[in-house]
Amino acid sequence: MIAARHRYGLIGSAAAVGIVVVIALVWNWNWFRPMVERRISAQLDRPVQLGHFDIKGLLSFHPLVVLDAVSIGNPPDFPNGTQFGSIDRLSARVDLWALLWSRGGDVVLPEIAIEHPNGDLRPGPKGNPNWVFGLPASSNPQGTPMPRIGGIVITEGNFHVADPKLQADFIVAVHTEAPKNGGEEKLVANIHGTYAKQPISATFTGGALLSLRDPNKPYPVDLRIDNGETHILMKGTIQDPLHLDGAALQLELDGKNLADLYPLIGIPLAPTPPFQLVGHVDYTDNRIRFQKFAGMVGQSDLEGDFEVERAGRERPLVTANLTSRKVVLADLAGFIGATPGKEDAANDTLELKQKRAAQRSNPKLIPDVPVDLPKLEVADFKVTYVAHSIQSDATPFDNLRANLTIENGKVSLLPLSFGIGQSSISGNIHLDPVSGDQVHAVADIDFRQLDLKKLLQKITDFNGDGFVGGEAHIKGTGNSLSQMLGNGDGTLKMFMSGGDVSAFLIDLAGLDLGKSVLSWLGLPDRAPLRCMIGDFALDQGMLKTRNLLLDTTEANLIGKGGVNMKDEAVAIELTTQPKHPSFGRLPLPIDVGGTLKDPSVGPGLRLVGQDGAAATLLSLLTIQLGTGKDNDCQTILKGATNAALSVPDATSAAANAVAPPRP
Repeated sequence: MIAARHRYGLIGSAAAVGIVVVIALVWNWNWFRPMVERRISAQLDRPVQLGHFDIKGLLSFHPLVVLDAVSIGNPPDFPNGTQFGSIDRLSARVDLWALLWSRGGDVVLPEIAIEHPNGDLRPGPKGNPNWVFGLPASSNPQGTPMPRIGGIVITEGNFHVADPKLQADFIVAVHTEAPKNGGEEKLVANIHGTYAKQPISATFTGGALLSLRDPNKPYPVDLRIDNGETHILMKGTIQDPLHLDGAALQLELDGKNLADLYPLIGIPLAPTPPFQLVGHVDYTDNRIRFQKFAGMVGQSDLEGDFEVERAGRERPLVTANLTSRKVVLADLAGFIGATPGKEDAANDTLELKQKRAAQRSNPKLIPDVPVDLPKLEVADFKVTYVAHSIQSDATPFDNLRANLTIENGKVSLLPLSFGIGQSSISGNIHLDPVSGDQVHAVADIDFRQLDLKKLLQKITDFNGDGFVGGEAHIKGTGNSLSQMLGNGDGTLKMFMSGGDVSAFLIDLAGLDLGKSVLSWLGLPDRAPLRCMIGDFALDQGMLKTRNLLLDTTEANLIGKGGVNMKDEAVAIELTTQPKHPSFGRLPLPIDVGGTLKDPSVGPGLRLVGQDGAAATLLSLLTIQLGTGKDNDCQTILKGATNAALSVPDATSAAANAVAPPRP
């Protein structure tokens, strides 16, 4: 009886297996096509249609699921009937053993084949791109492992990408290549078209698309991008390609302007002359790092580390530590809105030359290029920069240190410091967007022990010796440096005690014809300085002299007037009170006029008509008795430093500010 039951059980099992085998052999899986379409459409939140659905080799441990003539529609806000893309055939081999017998029901796909995928990638009427799939949270509950994919084979993929916002329209052709000469399968992608209104071509060659690859076998990467005049080359390996961990990549960047990288990297950078940089790229802890890079920007060397953190932030945070051993100051001009780069540089470009020509034709000296507020709000920055040596034909700066912070569009330089020998000009600068395209700027600048000799040698043909101190406080609103100063308010105070200045500068200011000739010949070439005070007020863009005095043993040089910062018109009158008798002195002031960019200097003729002309000629023969008196320099300096330095012991502060540094 038991034997009979056992025999019937075996027959029943065999029959069940036979039925399964027969069903597997003759079952038309395409009957399930509508159900599969609905399931995929619900997951992708867009219509999906299949031409045919089949499962082959169900009796094996790795059956093949086949979807033919796949068409994927666009999101609901796109016009009806438009498509995201299509695939002639999509097939995936499934590991049944892992699916049925593993604890978590792991989905393992040892092989995926995609034949002739085509796509039309673009933003919709509301600006949402159709290549972003908003998968419902239930499609991958927390703790559910993602499918593990073995290899992906792509045959003749072709994708059209168009995005007006990015000013992009290009074709991506992608395919995989079979192993050659014992190597491994490769993924190859080529791009041709336009991006950011510039021609773009790119080639990517990587290893096989494997997530189950040997972790001890790094994934090879070879990427070349040419976008206009900007070129990017990245080569190396990635240990974990799905998570970008363990990157060992070398990155080479070169182009005409670092600002041109913005469309490619999404990080705004200041305009620069042509650049070449080489360094290492890494990705760890959700941070992309460009480490130990070095190269040239214009005629200046640049090296350091650059890091971008995006995870969990509203805006990416850029942290950089930068150093230059030698910097040409003209290469930094882009930071204040001027055209960067030196005109005689070997790598100068036609575009920069044209911009400089336009800048020269501009009657204004102060840059009037608008601040790009939208770009300032794209990313946050924490940047330190040190230039150990500065080359400049027009300024006496020796070195530079800067700490730059940008947070939510607000810019802070705390501090910005230029070294001049053992002296310095340092300042704290804040730029705060207020409304529209307007920026409110506040600057506090401190002058400490400025070497007068170096200053005069750079900006004039005159000589001098001594140390200058002072400070400036400026605030203004506008969309460029020119506008901010043209609407600005504040003060500027400079003072000096001791030292000397060229006697020619003093004598010429009084048109002392006889003595200026002698001093031009170097007899004497110096006039000892007792004190100097320059006190200016900036009121709604008008820079006015409150006190301008140069007291030497030869004469008192007194100035009055100012500069209209709106149109940069200069109107300053200089007069001299000689302290010694002299012959041939023309008792007329010197007028400094014109503009900041094109100043003019000449005698201030106050006499008109024939009588006036005769009087002017007669004055050439006058003898000046030298009635100028010594000023109370200590009181003058005390008043200046009380206001400028705000310290109890003003006389001591003045001495510290202007005294030469200790050896």
